[in-house]
Amino acid sequence: MANSLKLAALAVSVSAAFSVSAASTLFTNVDVFNGTENKLYEDHYVLVEDNIITKISSSAIEAGDATIIDGSGKTLTPGFIENHAHLMLMGPSLPKMEADVTWEDFAIHGTRMAEMYLMQGFTTVRDAGGANGGLRRAIDAGQISGPRFYPSGAFLSARGGHADFANYTAPPGSDTNFSRLNMAQEADNVADVKKFSRNNFRMGATQLKYMQSGGVVSAFDPWQLLSGSPEEVSAAVQVAETYGSYVMAHSYRKEAILGALDAGVKSIEHGFMFDCEIADVMNEKGAFITTNLTAFDPNLFDIPAIKNVPASLRKAQSASAAFKDYIPNMKKCPVKRGFHTDCVGSVDACNIQIAYEKKLNYDFFGPYESLKAMTSVGGEIATLTGEFTNPYPEAKLGVIEVGAYADVLLLDGNPLEDFTVVGTGEKWFGADKRPESPESIVLIMKDGVIYKNTL
Repeated sequence: MANSLKLAALAVSVSAAFSVSAASTLFTNVDVFNGTENKLYEDHYVLVEDNIITKISSSAIEAGDATIIDGSGKTLTPGFIENHAHLMLMGPSLPKMEADVTWEDFAIHGTRMAEMYLMQGFTTVRDAGGANGGLRRAIDAGQISGPRFYPSGAFLSARGGHADFANYTAPPGSDTNFSRLNMAQEADNVADVKKFSRNNFRMGATQLKYMQSGGVVSAFDPWQLLSGSPEEVSAAVQVAETYGSYVMAHSYRKEAILGALDAGVKSIEHGFMFDCEIADVMNEKGAFITTNLTAFDPNLFDIPAIKNVPASLRKAQSASAAFKDYIPNMKKCPVKRGFHTDCVGSVDACNIQIAYEKKLNYDFFGPYESLKAMTSVGGEIATLTGEFTNPYPEAKLGVIEVGAYADVLLLDGNPLEDFTVVGTGEKWFGADKRPESPESIVLIMKDGVIYKNTL
């Protein structure tokens, strides 16, 4: 049996804090990956009361009339955490969504995406732009099934930046489909940044998303763009801090990343030109990075939105050459890195991309670093929202610990030895439609409620 001293030391009951009538679930004979250590604690017992993990022990736990789940041969892990999703962006392109999509279409798509993410094992999702607070309210009220949800409200960027989704001939400052629905806003000065930042929190955002660099498939911005002045980025940070929260920044270039960190940004999105100098600054400031590893896939140039648009193809080719050192630099000078998929498109397409992103994490960083990115690091990112903006402040996320939220998975195998049990996919483009939920994820519990159990 693996050494269980650390978990045993945590195995202090906090059940007195709960009603004696609280719903209880006892997992028996499970091997525990706790989210923070490169090992399994074998043959353990984990008690859930209401929505909290209250006991962990290497010895049997007396649990009265608790529901017993025998996890022999299975691994209990924290629920997965997606740190960069776009649940409302249905595709197939930004111009199509701007011209032809209604709020009903977006809402239906977001509902289906939320259900899909939960069934893929993600019990928490941070939305990186395009979603306001309504989807979270529906999930938390039990009206629809989905993960815990941290929305960013509208993307923020200057005119011509990566959040400028307006039609080509739209004049500056004009209303757009995205702006009317508070999914993207053009913020061209400090006053605009403050106004739309405050409005995002008013609309239910838990953090802000600022588009500091350009992109590849967007229409008006080279990926090298430094969009937004230091004063404008700092204005977003200032507003976020008044809410006890933080800013996540879409940053590609090294200058953009360092500028964002200097302004107080706590989460670098993409960060493709990451290097060891950036790592030093991030570690000093307690910042995080989340990166979509599909950007390093050799099939990237086959994406129709890239392949069929000469300008986007040229941008993708130059970006790929500039980003080639990201993975070796991350291995040489590691920082806290969260899991990140960044899919825009149909539910079926995003299901495939999520599974492939899981595989690439394993291919580039191995099982432990991948699992940590999908669990405890995401839990730390969630706490950046602060006590009064965080919608789930009562307990920790992303770990199996006494006092943590009961967001857990049972996997049919050991993910440190066979990473496919987390639900990986071998192909991205041309892959077959994936099942509603991976067969190897045999149980999904969020907030103490079981959403899937095939034992």
